[in-house]
Amino acid sequence: MTKDFFIDPPTDAEASPLLVHAMELRRRLVTSMLAILAGFIVCFIFAQELYGFLVKPLAEATSGDGHRMIYTGLTEAFITYIRLALWGGFILAIPIIAAQVWLYVAPGLYASEKKAFLPFLIATPLLFFLGAAMAYYIVFPVAWKFFLSFEIMGEAGSLPIQMEARVSEYLSLAMTIIFAFGLSFEMPVALILLARAGLTSAAKLVRFRRFAIVLIFAVAAVLTPPDVFSQIALALPMLLLYEISILGAKWVEKNRGT
Repeated sequence: MTKDFFIDPPTDAEASPLLVHAMELRRRLVTSMLAILAGFIVCFIFAQELYGFLVKPLAEATSGDGHRMIYTGLTEAFITYIRLALWGGFILAIPIIAAQVWLYVAPGLYASEKKAFLPFLIATPLLFFLGAAMAYYIVFPVAWKFFLSFEIMGEAGSLPIQMEARVSEYLSLAMTIIFAFGLSFEMPVALILLARAGLTSAAKLVRFRRFAIVLIFAVAAVLTPPDVFSQIALALPMLLLYEISILGAKWVEKNRGT
């Protein structure tokens, strides 16, 4: 067999850049994991305060009518605090993770590309926190009052129906909704980046609009509690963000000269 049938191993000059990139990637991943770990430790120390913050909308919705949170397993509260701290640690680390992404990709970009990419990096945590704030301050109060409306006061010959939420179930629901809203608000960043990469365009987004409306309402129905207000509260901002994505894609195409 001749040498042509074999793939020559990379030379030291060829392998060195790959090794440098791999080591740099590892360093950025380790830094991000350490940021999450630090956030986890902080959130675990203040787990009770974080719990109080997340349960406040429910406490206000019940107006102190003798409701309480319960746990039915010996380790349930402890495991819930661990999950809560991990969730909070990840959210606290989002700006640091975004900074590590920037520090990893920035050396390989031209000056014009850096100017174009930096706004997306800044918008990512801002949009996430905007979506999370909307879930907490707008959706939670209305959704919790809706679910509490199904309580029934006991009358003669009947038994009352009163809500006694398990702490793990409530916090899991609250964390899921907050994360879902935060993640959904990242849609403009994802779509505009796809447009910049040439994988989509403003014209394609316009043609896909009617399908996007159906898809957005379907996603909102899956990610939110089964009440109409929560679904609309997520769907309407996502529709607005989709239109913003179209404008952003047009802006990208204009600057690219297409």
